[in-house]
Order: sequence, then structure tokens, then C-alpha cells
Amino acid sequence: MSEPVLTVTDLTVSFPTEQGRLTAVRALSYHVKAGEVLGIAGESGSGKSVSSMAVMGLLPAHATITGSIRFQGRELLGLPDAEFSQIRGRRISMIFQDPLSALTPVYSVGDQVAEALVVHGALPARAARARAVELLDVVGIPDAARRARAFPHEFSGGMRQRVVIAMAIANNPDLIIADEPTTALDVTVQAQVMQVLATAREVTGAGIVLITHDLGVLAGFADRVQVMYAGRIVETAEVDDIFYRPAMPYTRGLLAAVPRVDTTRRGTLVPIEGQPPSLVGLGPGCPFAPRCPLVIEQCRSTEPDLASVSGTHQCACYRAAPAAPAPLVSGIESYHNVSHSRVLVVEHLVRHYPVRKGTILPRQVGTVPAVDDISFELREQETLGLVGESGCGKTSTLMEILNLTPPAQGRIEVLGIDVSTLDRRRRRHLRADLQVVFQDPIAFLDPRLPVFDLLAEPLRAHRVPAAEIHQRVPELLKLVGMSPEHASRYPAEFSGGQRQRIGIARALALEPKVLLLDEPVSALDVSIQAGVLNLLEELQGRLGLALLFVAHDLAVVRHIADRVAVMCLGKIVEVGPVDAVYTAPQHPYTQALLSAIPIPDPAKERARERILLTGDLPSLAEMPSGCRFRARCFRYAALPVELRSRCEQEEPAQQARGAAGHESACHYAAAHAVL
Repeated sequence: MSEPVLTVTDLTVSFPTEQGRLTAVRALSYHVKAGEVLGIAGESGSGKSVSSMAVMGLLPAHATITGSIRFQGRELLGLPDAEFSQIRGRRISMIFQDPLSALTPVYSVGDQVAEALVVHGALPARAARARAVELLDVVGIPDAARRARAFPHEFSGGMRQRVVIAMAIANNPDLIIADEPTTALDVTVQAQVMQVLATAREVTGAGIVLITHDLGVLAGFADRVQVMYAGRIVETAEVDDIFYRPAMPYTRGLLAAVPRVDTTRRGTLVPIEGQPPSLVGLGPGCPFAPRCPLVIEQCRSTEPDLASVSGTHQCACYRAAPAAPAPLVSGIESYHNVSHSRVLVVEHLVRHYPVRKGTILPRQVGTVPAVDDISFELREQETLGLVGESGCGKTSTLMEILNLTPPAQGRIEVLGIDVSTLDRRRRRHLRADLQVVFQDPIAFLDPRLPVFDLLAEPLRAHRVPAAEIHQRVPELLKLVGMSPEHASRYPAEFSGGQRQRIGIARALALEPKVLLLDEPVSALDVSIQAGVLNLLEELQGRLGLALLFVAHDLAVVRHIADRVAVMCLGKIVEVGPVDAVYTAPQHPYTQALLSAIPIPDPAKERARERILLTGDLPSLAEMPSGCRFRARCFRYAALPVELRSRCEQEEPAQQARGAAGHESACHYAAAHAVL
């Protein structure tokens, strides 16, 4: 470690708003050395991204910035834009959260990587194009010479993020700022991207600022971590101190709210109560005081300074004391009293989408098998987790069930009724017992309606009398932990977690027996996510609900589910009791998924085995023969040539293996613990 490449001192950033001046970053100070990874964690709105945009000189003109930002001893604040442009992109680069918006859709990816070299005069155009191919190869783009001529829309999310990383390292920068580089990615792709970022660190020797809300990512990658709250640092330390000896109640709360994929304990997560404060006209005292379980009178009157706890460990808290994160609270086990009565049965379900070509006279040229002959069942008071990468068919399966219409092939039975026998009246009646909670509450809550009308709408649709509606709406709000007074407010006036609670209340309005949940917590901060998961488990125990829980976060699924079904390319490749599948996964795809999940434990992360899947998912329109996973399968790649023909010619069927109810679809299935 050398002298700092970046030193930020007393950085303050504020913006004018209609309510007054919003101070997004308050007296922020930190440094980053060459080759070091500094992780920045905290809830949404804590100032993480704003502080990094200030370093890059990318904040709007109406932002007021004070303090000091020194890069290799040179002050950046107040630097003319022409001079800053010589540094930005060449010596300081940034990896943005959304690679699709960071790439220009009308230029090939190779040209965009080459442009980063040409603009800064590193190479002439022809040499830059050749270097762009080399960089794409470094970040793991297969067949880089050919793919360099492709456009961003022809790449998957993970491949686009690799292109952005290639652009970021093109000029061998001294500092790389990565702003939530893996937030929207599947765990397998996330693992690949983090491996690429580690390679970029080795190739360039750059210091890295990694902004993320995923504490597991920080545990395995960061050297130091700083936790931000209300625009300032509230704790900073070496990575081991943050995870094993957190001193700030807020840091302990973040760690206690994270479900762990590596534990069989089932208990209530410990959410951080309340909401982050408004940064407009912030009052006296510690901003975390209204949410802190250890608050004292001094906390409410004077904001604590960042002070030493031990060595390089600093914390802004009057009651700072290194301690382990709060443990899980026991008691959830009693909610998972699964009945043998089946409330949902799916047998040999098929959903293919036509592929058409032509505009004037379109013709069908093929099909996309989004769901291809899958079977599973859901029992009373059970939670079944349906997991897999994006595009594997999870949501398509949910939509087929919700339609309550005869599927193209196969059979769906809800509460003992075959949906193919339903007429319009009986279908309407059955919909009351089968409800859904979607991923994005903003998208399905009409912003023009107050909460009362949003909750009353399904009741009115099923002709519930007005008097009962006025009685039922306050009951629903209380049921999901909200106040009846919230009925007159609009969705925009609530936080993300509160909006999701409103969505759950709406789904429960008709007292359903089966609840389908499509990524219900993926867009939430970990502290808010914990509260929503606790609520779902409490409601399941109180109301006897059966939950079909679709998610790509396998840590969340292990916490909430009784059984889990793993989907890959329209097929269920493994299904079984959650602990059996997680501790002894049989299918190589399941093993790769589990090995890719970050664990918020630095020692475990450093010692873990990673199974990185090579390449992207094959096109569903051009499905390979035999086992559709074999192109990415490490077990297939290790087989002798004479044994591969079975995988190439014969599609594997589900077979019982291991614990009771544990099945997998692999010719050469073998249990292998990866957690």
C-alpha cells in the first residue's frame, strides 16, 4: 500500500429543493490507497453515490460542493472542465450501476471501448480497435473479435457490465469507482463480474471504491469498509472489524437484517425500525437516534463525532462498543406447520412463445420454450421457493397459474379445482383465493388513487358491501403493520418498504388461501427487506397462507421457504426440502448458484469454493439437444468423451436422490456441499 491516490476531506454536497436545502453529503472524509478496495455501504439515500459523483465531477451545476477532493495530491474541486476531462476516464474511471444506460445503443461495443482510448490520445483509431478486442477478452467476453462488432442490446446484463468494466480499465486508471456494479445481476453473473473486477485490480493496480448494499460482496472483496448514514460516515474499519466487531448500532442492525444462506437457523430477522431521516433541515442530535435501540438523552441533543474505537476502527456513536451483530430471534419454526393437503398442483406445464419474422406478412419461424414440461405442488401453510437466473421461466410459470385458463399443455389445479373446467363465474370466484404480490410496488399501485381506494378496489370488484369495505380497509392496514390514518395518503408519500406492505395488504383483502410472490423484496434495502420477510412469515402463521415465493436471492429463499425448486431454461432441475438442497445440492447448476451467493463473513468468503459458470445462457429459441445445461456444465466438461454422448442426446429426467422428496434431473448427479 502506497500513499493515497484519493483523499477526500470535509466534503459537503447540497441541492436546492422546494422544501429547502437538502444536504446529501455532510463533512465526509476518507482516503483510498493504490491497490486498495474501499467498500461503502448504507441504505438508499445515505449519500454513497452522490459523494462518488462529486469525485468524478459529474454533479449538476446547481449542486453546492465544499471541502477538498485531492487526487494524487492535486485538488479537483474548482478545476476547469477541460482539465478535469483529461483526468476523468483516463486516470479516474467509473463503473455505473446500469450498464444499458451507460452504453450508447447505436455504436458497437468494440467502438465504444476503443473510443475511451482514442479520446484520451492513448492510441490511434486502428490500434485502439485492436486493443478493444484484447480488453474484451481480458474481461471474459467469449469470441471477443466477433462480439466486438455487436451492439449493446445483443448482450446480456452481465456481458454489458463486463463491457463497461473493459471501458473503465482501458486507460489503466489509478482509481476505479464502482457504483453498485452487481445490483441488477443474477448471483452467477455477479460472481463472474466480481472476478472480472478482481482481474481489473490486478491488471491496473488501481485503488477501487466499491459502493454496494450487498454486505456479502464487501466481505469477500473489500479491504476496508465505511458505513454511511444520513450523508456522513458513522463507522469505518478494516473489513474483519466491521463484520466481526461492529461498534455502531446501525452497522449491527444492517448485519442482523441480512438472511444468511450458510445457516440452518430459522428465526425472525432483526430489522431496523423506522425510516432514514429527511436531509432537508436536519435537526440536532444523532440522525440515527429515532431508530436506535440504545439511544440516550445525549444522542438527541448533540451529534457524535467520528472517534477511535481501537486502532483504525472509528465510530460516530456515544455508546460505541465492539460487539457481534444481533442474533436471530427464535420462534418462526412454529409457523411452518405444513399440511399434507395440496392447494396448488402443476403437472407437465408447457408455455411456448412464438417467434415471428417479417412486418407486413409476419410468419412464425420458431418457438421459445419459456416453460417446458414442469411439475410441482404446493401444500397448505407451506412456502415453496422457485429460484433460478433471469429468463429461466419463473415469472412465466406464475403468469400461467394466475391466468386460471387452460394451459397449452399440461394441467393446473388450484384448491382441488382443475382450471380447465372453470367457466367465467367460477373463475372469478376462484381468483379471490389466489392473489399475487409483484416485485415493484410503484408499478402496480395506481399513483392517482389513495391507499383506501387501492385496498378497496379488489373488494368492490367482488361486490363486497360498502359498509364492510370501510371496516375492512383499516383492518388490512393494521394487519401489515401500518396505521389506519395512512388510508388517505397516496403511494408516492410512502417508502419502498411501506409500499410493499400496501401491496401485501391489497393481496390479502379477499382473504386468499394461496399467495404468489414475484421477487417481493428484491428492490428493498436489507433493513426494510427484513421487516417484509418477518411480516410474510407472521401472516402465514396467523392466516394459514400457502406461499409460492419466486426469487433469485437464494439466501432469502433459505430463510423463508420449506421446499425449493430450482429452474434452468424452462425446466425444474432440482427440487426438495430447503435444507437438503442447500446442504447437499445434487445438480451442477444448483451447486453453481449456491457457490455464487456472497456470505457476509470475510473468513468464509476468503476460504470458499467458487464454481463460475462459463458463458451466457443459450438462446431459448435455439435449445441444444439432450441436457440444455451442458454448454455451461463443469461436470459435463470433466467427463470422458465416451460418457458425454448421453448428455448430448438424452434429456435427463427427475430422479429421487438423497433425502425424502429430494429430486434432481442430471445423468451424473452427485451431492457436493458448497456452503
